[in-house]
Amino acid sequence: MKLYSTNNPENQVEFKEAVFNALPQDKGLYMPVNIPKIDPLFIQNIQQYSLPEIAFEVASVLLEGAIPSEDLKRIIQDAANFDAPLHFLTSDMAVLELFHGPSFAFKDFGARFMSRVMGYFTEKNEKTLEVLVATSGDTGGAVALGFLGVEGTRVTILYPKGKVSEIQELQLTTNGENIRAIEVEGTFDDCQALVKQAFVDEELNTKLRLTSANSINIARLIPQMFYYFYAYAQLKAQGVSKVVYTVPSGNFGNIGAGILASKMGLPVQHFVAANNANDTVTEFLKTGKYHSKASVQTLSNAMDVGNPSNWVRIMDMFDKDFLKVKKHISAYTFSDVQTKKAIAEVYEKYNYVLCPHTAVAYLAAKKYKAEHPGEYASVFLSTAHPCKFPEAYSEELFKKIETPSGVDSMGKKDKTTTTMSVDFEKFKNYLLNME
Repeated sequence: MKLYSTNNPENQVEFKEAVFNALPQDKGLYMPVNIPKIDPLFIQNIQQYSLPEIAFEVASVLLEGAIPSEDLKRIIQDAANFDAPLHFLTSDMAVLELFHGPSFAFKDFGARFMSRVMGYFTEKNEKTLEVLVATSGDTGGAVALGFLGVEGTRVTILYPKGKVSEIQELQLTTNGENIRAIEVEGTFDDCQALVKQAFVDEELNTKLRLTSANSINIARLIPQMFYYFYAYAQLKAQGVSKVVYTVPSGNFGNIGAGILASKMGLPVQHFVAANNANDTVTEFLKTGKYHSKASVQTLSNAMDVGNPSNWVRIMDMFDKDFLKVKKHISAYTFSDVQTKKAIAEVYEKYNYVLCPHTAVAYLAAKKYKAEHPGEYASVFLSTAHPCKFPEAYSEELFKKIETPSGVDSMGKKDKTTTTMSVDFEKFKNYLLNME
């Protein structure tokens, strides 16, 4: 499998190099040189297959032998060992529940697959692999659990101080072992900028073996395709073949994976990007002009991204053609007030509790459906378990949320974190002087 940089198609590398050197030196992002098609017969009969079987088919076709079949099958069976069920609210609207993994967030799919791929490629006696990750909420927890105890790795997680929920912060800061957390006195975009700068710093790259666990890493993006195919399999089992996916969107890796899946042959009518107040892409699709913004704090904090990294991948997949993008993607933005009303509405109508990110997706799915009526299934992605966001609910409603086992025990662990200003030199010195 060959990949190229979005900033220079001539800059091509093998899959292994793209996994470990997540960000090309020209500051582009890696994309497959060839996006192969899934066998149409497999799609036609996809309802017969399990999630791991679907994941193996998708990964083996895309990776084109970069990992031998038996090794890849073993990686997937270990990484994707939890369910992603559809929950129908109505006959034509369903929630895709992606929070059944160990960190209760959709990013478990990407983090677990990536950590195991890195472990597979890592050779004995190599320098410690320094995994850097910026998080606006859920990425860090998934990466921490995905890499916890993995030999030869050390993870440094940067998160914006005071802008993640209590449970999210506990998932970042109570692991110990090879996991370290830095609370940055800034926004997610500041955290992301520090990580990106580290990857192009000559001294850091000479002295350390750096890689990224953010969705800028292609090994994070690939496994997020799996659940789009699996959702379609569940729809096919219900006799449904037309689907619109609505995706809570922050850094745009999740919807980017869905678009990549469609390029591989997954039948998708349309994609809807659901934004909170961080509406950079919504405004772009209205005006045709892209202006990054300072991120704004919201209830759906994992989506608080003012300059989404993966948007360049999406533009690349549509040949940087604005009209092509508009044809395949719609976007809507909603406030915290609207988010809370949606949570209350869904609980009252369907006895179902949405996390705030999922509530934004519900609103976008509902609005798109109203503007584009037709016979199709509207599937919106539920990206995190509601127990992680107590501030989003009334005390009465929060009591009705069933907390997964393991959450309560986190509060009994010691929290360990380092506070740091938005200063690259300080971050660089921290990395160089880690013990």
